[in-house]
Amino acid sequence: MGYRVGVVGVGPVGDRIIRVLRERGFPVEGELVVMATRERTEVLADEKYLVREVTEDLFEDLDVVFFAGREGARGASVQWGSVATDAGAWAIDNGSDFRMEPGYALIVPEVNMDVVGAGNRHICSPNCSTIQMVVALAPLHRAAGIRRIVVSTYQSVSGWGLGAMDEFEAQVRQYAAGEPVTHDPNIFDKPIIFDCLPRIDRFLDDGYTKEEMKMVHETRKILGEPELAITATAVRVPVMIGHSEAINVELERPLSRAEALEILRDPAQSPGVTVIDDPDSLQYPTQADCLLDEHRDAVLVGRVREDPTVEHGLNLWCVSDNLRKGAATNTVQIAEGLIARGLL
Repeated sequence: MGYRVGVVGVGPVGDRIIRVLRERGFPVEGELVVMATRERTEVLADEKYLVREVTEDLFEDLDVVFFAGREGARGASVQWGSVATDAGAWAIDNGSDFRMEPGYALIVPEVNMDVVGAGNRHICSPNCSTIQMVVALAPLHRAAGIRRIVVSTYQSVSGWGLGAMDEFEAQVRQYAAGEPVTHDPNIFDKPIIFDCLPRIDRFLDDGYTKEEMKMVHETRKILGEPELAITATAVRVPVMIGHSEAINVELERPLSRAEALEILRDPAQSPGVTVIDDPDSLQYPTQADCLLDEHRDAVLVGRVREDPTVEHGLNLWCVSDNLRKGAATNTVQIAEGLIARGLL
């Protein structure tokens, strides 16, 4: 059985959604209906597609619609999400607009696919940094209970979108040519080349950024722990693709490094996790590793160690491709989960 599939948005995430659908053999019936704000021809996932201007009639007879666009982009699912669901489709939304709204499921399939029901056909995919963190931490939470999370992120420029990727490449060329390095202040506050910028999204009144608070609120919702203590610092780094996170957790019960690694290495307990952790041979995951074919849809975990400064403390490092597992792959896995549960 095949399904009629639409994709709204043709940026880096839209490109990856089309690529992941093909790679995972998602049962698409007929041609993908690819939509954006204006009609044009685009090369997506190495193939030429006619991109149609979004109109209400394009949603008729679709079974599932993926809303892509820049991570956290506002507007597409606000305008067209209810059109898709009213037409009978499931809307799987990479944007941030509905994630924290009551009645909207916020889903990481390895963690909480079981909360999806037929009541609301608009499903939200979390922020890229939240996704990789909860995939890594949910198994430890099930085993020993997490009391507190302290996380610092090291997020690539592709999290902002295609404009930031193009600007980063331009800055590298400028530097290599001995030219002055320029930047667009509408993208980043300063040139990203050779620098780390501790602001992602806008500042809030308390000094945190919106990105940092997304990680707090979304993690609580996904884990079903509304009072879980979480604090985050989000930093943009001069890497094209791939986000890293340094995570410290305080647990309710003791869990040694060896026990944590045993859990994380077990696919049954830790689906989606790949452990790269061997200090003796200098093995640990980096952002370059998540671009390898064997790791492109995984959450890579390493540097697992006990924290002796707090009761039942652990430190770990996790890495993932923010355009794939952090966005496109997660949305496709949600659709696969709907099929598995007989909802799609």
